[in-house]
Amino acid sequence: MTTIPVPVEIRAPLGAQTLEIDWSDGGTSFLPHRLLRAFCPCAHCQGHQGPIRYAPVIDQIPAPSLDLQNLEEVGNYALRLVWADGHATGIYAFRYLLALSELGDAPDSVLRTSTFER
Repeated sequence: MTTIPVPVEIRAPLGAQTLEIDWSDGGTSFLPHRLLRAFCPCAHCQGHQGPIRYAPVIDQIPAPSLDLQNLEEVGNYALRLVWADGHATGIYAFRYLLALSELGDAPDSVLRTSTFER
């Protein structure tokens, strides 16, 4: 069984557009807010079944709405992100955040075709 790293420090300063996570294995993830919101795993953004995909609605969300207002720990396995526009239903499992970090600065053509299992 592979041990999934857990966050040891999370940084999301007000006004920044990137969430930074230092992991227990020594790695650091840099997750742009646009990426996190485009792949919000909630049922409102993704529906109730199938893989998690790029949500095109991100293209219509104004930049100020992509500010993170709060982070909430969910158990010992995930974060709930609270966005400036009030959207707060996405629960991002740590393993999912690690997978998303691999897309970091990928071009839109890659983002729009990427999928993640639930």
